[in-house]
Amino acid sequence: MFPPAIRMERLADADYKLGDTGITIPKGMIVTVPVYAMHQDPEFFPEPEKFDPDRFTPDERAKRDPYSYLPFGAGPRNCVGMRFALMEIKVCLVYVIAKFRIHKRPETKVPLEFNLGQQGLLQPKEILVGMEVRKDCLLRE
Repeated sequence: MFPPAIRMERLADADYKLGDTGITIPKGMIVTVPVYAMHQDPEFFPEPEKFDPDRFTPDERAKRDPYSYLPFGAGPRNCVGMRFALMEIKVCLVYVIAKFRIHKRPETKVPLEFNLGQQGLLQPKEILVGMEVRKDCLLRE
């Protein structure tokens, strides 16, 4: 829902014709891809403001253009750390969910409010959660 970078830019290294549109991107032109806007577009993601993990099931992903979801970019110049970042966040989430009960604090504003940080990075203003150690946790210190 909220990619860290709200846009990507690429420099055309050759003239490129966009299909049958009659539009040509000339060599040297900077092309901006509005990642945040695409992730919030109801054409690609019905009810974009709703948190819906089922959007990423294989069946749902097959229904939309693969380039409509770009948290790490795409193609030969996508984020080199993508696989590491995805694996790292999964391991961290498993550990946190196994060890703690998490609940939203009343002070957390819904929907979230954001600041536009340096270099176009999207940063939440404030997220407050409460955490309690799970008594039934099987993970050791």
